[in-house]
Amino acid sequence: MTNLILNTIYLIGAVCLGGMLVQLLEKKSQKRFIKLSLAFSGGFLLAIAFTHFLPELYRTNELQTGIWILVGFLVQLFLEYFSGGIEHGHIHVHKDHKIPYMMLLSLSIHSFIEGIPLASTDTHTHIHNHVVGDHHSSLLIGIILHQFPVAIALMTLLIKSKISLRKAWFWLLVFGAMTPLGMYSGLVIDQHSAAHSMEILLSVVVGMFLHISTTIIFETNEDHRFNLSKLVAILLGVGLSFGLM
Repeated sequence: MTNLILNTIYLIGAVCLGGMLVQLLEKKSQKRFIKLSLAFSGGFLLAIAFTHFLPELYRTNELQTGIWILVGFLVQLFLEYFSGGIEHGHIHVHKDHKIPYMMLLSLSIHSFIEGIPLASTDTHTHIHNHVVGDHHSSLLIGIILHQFPVAIALMTLLIKSKISLRKAWFWLLVFGAMTPLGMYSGLVIDQHSAAHSMEILLSVVVGMFLHISTTIIFETNEDHRFNLSKLVAILLGVGLSFGLM
């Protein structure tokens, strides 16, 4: 249980830090910082998917792993239809300045799902969850690295929506609580579900990671140039993943 509590602190702390940076960074710096931090997280997510999780999932899971990875990819594609692509830095403010509830719901579902496999980092989970447990630090770091810039983008959008700062922080914390909520729900799922259920859910999350990371990496700038700073950020993210192997 100690691991889960620490994970909760790390996850919510990353979101809060992202929210605070919005108020510290200049507007021109925010967009560049979001893009580079997303590129870094995209490189890391793609690398851990290929080097950490896919080999283990295909080696240990007798179920149709590829199908569940594809399901996760398509789920993320569906969610981004409603989120407007804020997962990879797109900030769209509605003309009526209303709170973007559909975007918040989409982000919350995404965060909830990716938090479920984190339950397997707890020492009391079933032995069959070694796939998740062996690489739990990579999974946790990957989620944190992605949640951080997304929190910056979300807070920026909420402030631009002309709502009060108190409401903006409320909705940001609701978003931040979704991944820990998914993690604690995963603990219940793990204890009452059939064997390999957590591996299936991890496969779905890996599929979501693949969609997010490839979208971030292959997305070009407004002038259709893939600049050097983004390339360096991606390579640094990949390098970090190898440091955790």
